[in-house]
Order: sequence, then structure tokens, then C-alpha cells
Amino acid sequence: MRISLLGPLEVRTDDGASVEVAGARLRALLSALAADGGRVVPAGRLVDAVWGEQPPSTGNALQALVSRLRRAGVVVEAAAVGYRVVADVDVVRFEELVRRRDTSALAEALGLWRGPALADVADNAYFQGTIARLTELRLAAVEEHAEAELRRGGGEELTAELTALLAEHPLRERLAAALMRALCAAGRPAEALTVYERLRKALAEELGTDPSARLSALHTEILRESSVDTQSEARTNLRAGLTSFVGRDADVAQVVKLVAEYRLTTLTGPGGAGKTRLATETARTLLDRTPGDVWFVALAPVADADVAQAVLSALGLREQGQLGLVAGGTAADRAVSVLRDRDVLLVLDNCEHVVDAAAELADRLLGECPRLRILATSREPLAVTGEALWPVAPLALPPEGASVTEAMSCASVRLLADRAAAVRPGFEVAEATVEAVTRICRALDGMPLAVELAAARLRSLTIAQLAARLDDRFRLLNAGSRTAMPQHRTLRAVVDWSWELLSEAERTLLRRLAVFSGGATADAAAAVAKTDDTADPAGRPGRQIASRRVAGERAAVRDAGDDQGLRRRTARRGRRARVRPARPRRVVRAVRRDGRPAPARRRTARLARPARGRPRQPGLGGARQHRRRRRGDGRAARDRRRVVLAAGGAQGRRPGADHGGAGRAG
Repeated sequence: MRISLLGPLEVRTDDGASVEVAGARLRALLSALAADGGRVVPAGRLVDAVWGEQPPSTGNALQALVSRLRRAGVVVEAAAVGYRVVADVDVVRFEELVRRRDTSALAEALGLWRGPALADVADNAYFQGTIARLTELRLAAVEEHAEAELRRGGGEELTAELTALLAEHPLRERLAAALMRALCAAGRPAEALTVYERLRKALAEELGTDPSARLSALHTEILRESSVDTQSEARTNLRAGLTSFVGRDADVAQVVKLVAEYRLTTLTGPGGAGKTRLATETARTLLDRTPGDVWFVALAPVADADVAQAVLSALGLREQGQLGLVAGGTAADRAVSVLRDRDVLLVLDNCEHVVDAAAELADRLLGECPRLRILATSREPLAVTGEALWPVAPLALPPEGASVTEAMSCASVRLLADRAAAVRPGFEVAEATVEAVTRICRALDGMPLAVELAAARLRSLTIAQLAARLDDRFRLLNAGSRTAMPQHRTLRAVVDWSWELLSEAERTLLRRLAVFSGGATADAAAAVAKTDDTADPAGRPGRQIASRRVAGERAAVRDAGDDQGLRRRTARRGRRARVRPARPRRVVRAVRRDGRPAPARRRTARLARPARGRPRQPGLGGARQHRRRRRGDGRAARDRRRVVLAAGGAQGRRPGADHGGAGRAG
């Protein structure tokens, strides 16, 4: 059942048949139940709505009226303290659409109105508050929708509706401004000036005041015969995309929902995961759907003290004179003054190296600018109250041995094919190339930046040559865009940028984790690092090292450490599915460099011990198998002794035991 209150009361069944509700009291009762949107309405309030200051003399008058509603076909449920109606109410739908605030939703919301709200009970004192609230919501929606249409270059068709509404509410300046702009867009500037003059007189006579500075500026602009072309007003500084957007449409839809629900949303992920591109595509989508502005702030080249100034620069308000503000105050103060009364989405890109300053500025702007929303990108969260997080994952990978169809269903392959076709015309994923393409995407873990760097090498290499040379990927993937940010031009630059952001304690932790090949579980990492899964060696709250740096993130472990040879050797081990212990020699080098006590280093050494059981080797049996197994066990025992002795020697115990023990084992 559907109940409409935005106009004369109307009740229809699900199949569209009209339901007759006769009698003023019966209509007042149904209006009171429906206006609360299906919630339970106490019996006392229902009595006030129906009988006002003259309550009924009989105690069951309300129950009798409810019974009449039920006989008419309306579903009314009884509760402990009152009643509720079971139906779809247009008031509820209207409020939901208005909260979304995008252009299409506002148009749909305004289309629900058929006349004045609650027209059947407009004289009833009980409903005056509800009528005033719904009327104000409608006017605000009309103003926002008109401004959005004018920005798109339309709005001429709104002049009649805006004129009628301004006649009903002659003191609303925002409504008058929308009508003046609509009239100018329709080529009627003289009428726009008349609207301003009527409003000026009404304000002076009734309130003794003048129009606002914004409306006066619009009036001056029209007097100077400047076209009020709202499309020429810059709403964004987003650059047009130079390449196609591949594989993230579902992510864009989810981030749009987060931005609508939360005022601060942060996209997190490792370098090269595509955070900036996802943020710009999300912002471009919101620019088309909402009436507000979108401004992109690139923080990569700025320092902590310049974050607020970067925001002002992005808004085009670097000079104090452009702000129209009183001289003095910090850049953050000026940013607050500019954004306080504006509908703006601010995109703060690359916050990781200025995360503290960015978090402080975001917290202040959101607290003092109620219509502002922020979409940030960072390699770690801003850790501001109310922040929503969206981890940006790598693109989907094709399975080993994938067919052409299976490979092209994966976003990483589609991205490589798209970028490769740009530098090598005619390139396509076919039976002859699918194996090499699959190997490249899997070797690069589906990281968009790495895939694009690999595609750029196809100017001079074939796809098979590229796949064969990926063992030395840091040297190979060094031909990025000349206009890209420095940390995005090569794969090594991406890793170095992340490394430089780490504290010394975090670097020490990653050096210890370098004993693992292919990643580490949280328990194994904690055993090596001698830390629990919430400890932070740097002492910074909220940064969980085991989860953020370790668990399941092969790339973080593979690229860690300042030993580039070790990084390259570890990178060549391409298996993600399991954690394999490193060879004892590597552990020996690690524990010798480690400054921990001997018991901790012995725990590290024990992680490298090989499994005791060995599968039967094919082709060997009987005595030969037995001799081969004994030799293998002897080598394993020697390696274990070498690790333990090395750990003891690093602490100054038993000088010479390392060399002596190793010599006896050899």
C-alpha cells in the first residue's frame, strides 16, 4: 500500500487501486500515522491529532476510529503504547532522496510533490511543525536543484516554478539568486534586476536590512551586462584522464557510497596500487552527480607546513587579495573561511609523508566546515575520528595456464593489453602471447603502476623478451612517464619512496623479515621481530606493524631492507601461496647483523630448520636411497649447527666457536 501526503491525501493499493478514506477525523488519524514514516505513534499523540483540545468523552473512541481504518483496507498494527501503519509513504522516500543530494535524486524528490504538504489537515495545529519542516526541505531541494541545472547550462525551464515559490517566500535570498540566474540564462536580465529590487525593498521594510554580499555581487554583475553563465564558473581543477580507466568500476561505486555516508574517506594501499587514479575517477563521478565543487590537492611535493597553503593554491586563492578576507591569520584559518559555507569535495592526494599535518588540517576543516567532505589517498590511514577506509587492492590476476578468455576476464591483463596496444600498435592477447602476458601480470602481483611500466618496455622488447627479463625487474622497469611524479617513474623509485617514509625501528623490523621468502604470517613475523601483533617499534599509536607491514603482503617483505642484492634474490621467488623458510646461510648473515640478545636470535635460527621428513626420491631405492638420505641429514645438521654457533658468536660468547664449529661440520 502507498500513502501520499505531499499534496492531498491519497491512498492506493499495490496494484494502483484507489482506497477511499472518508471523514475528516479518519483522514487526520491516517495522516498522523503516515507522517511518522511507519514508526509507532503513541495513543496520546493520535488523540491530539484527531480531536485537538477537545478529547473524546468515551475511552474507546480511538480504537473505534482505528477499526474504521482497517475496514477501509489500511493495515494498522497495534503496539504496547500506540499504533503504526504498514505502508510506503512518500514523505519517507522524499527525505531519503534529499539526503543523497545528487542532481537526479533531487529531481526525483521534487517530482513527488503534488501540492502543499498535508493539504487535508493544513489547518490542524498538530501538523504545523511537520508541514513547516517538509516545506523547508522542499525549498532547499528546489534551490540546490536549480543551481545544479544552471551549472550544467540549463535552468531556463525553471523560471516559472522559481517565480511561484519566491512569491510564496519573498525573503529567501538563495531562491531569489537562483531565479535571477535562471532569468539571465533565458535572456531576460531586466526581469532579473526587477527580482533583486523587489527583494531589496521587502528586506528593508520587514527586517530593516540589505541583501547579502553574494546577492549584491550578482546584481552588480548583471548591471555591468556580464553574462551570468554558470558554466564558466570553475567547479573543479580535475584534469581530464589521458588513458582509459580499467578494472576499477566496482571500486568507484563503493567509494562513491562511502563519500556520501562519511565526511572523511581514505583510500589506502601500497605505492603503485592506483589510489590516485581511483580517487580522481570517484571525484569526477561525484562532480557529475552532485551540485558541489570538487578540488584536487596534490600533496606529494609539499612539506608539513605547506599543507594548508596547498589547499588554498588548489582553490586558486593563493594571494591574500583574492580571498577577500581580513589580513592576518594562518593558511589554515583562511582555508576555513573559504570553505565554511560551501559544498565542496576536497581530494587530498599522497598524504603519507605529511600524514600528521594532513590529519590535523582535515580534522579542523571537517569540524568547522559542515558542508565539506574529504577524500584522501595515503599509504596509511589519517587516523581521524569518523574516517572511513577503503583498501585499494591489486588488480585481479589470471590463473597459471589461463586461456585467452580467462586471461582477458582479469583486470590486470586488460590493463596490460590496453597500455601495450598504445606503444606497440596491433598488440593483442592471443594464443601466442597469453602465456607471457599471464606470467608478467602474476610476477608483478597485479600492481597497476608496475603493469604500466612493463607495458612501456614493449616499445623495444617483445612480450616474450619482457617476460623472460622480469627476474631483474628493478633494472628493467625504469622507463615511466617523464611527467609523472618522481616516485612513480620507476619501480625502484616506488620502493625507495616507501622505504624513506619508515622510521629506523620499522626498517630494522623489515630487515629481520627479509629472512622469509614469499611473505610471512603474523605469528612468524612476531617470532622473528620479538613483538606482538599490535606493537609499533616507532611508538606511534594506531600503526599495527604486524598487520600493516607483514601479514600476507609479499611485496612489503620482498622490497624491504637496504641490501639490494637480497631484495632482488627474494623478488625472484614468485610463490605467494605459502611461507618457505630461508636457507640457513641467509639466516646466518641476518643474525650476525642483528643486535638482539642471543635467545631471540636462536629463535630466528630455529625458524630456518628444514622439515625432518623427506619424500622418497624417485629412481633411488634400497641402499642407495639410505646413503643419500644419510648424507642429506648430515648436511642439515651441519647447517643447523652453523646457525646456532653464529648466533652465539655475535654476542661475544665462545670466541672462535663460529669458525671452529663450521670447520668441524665441514
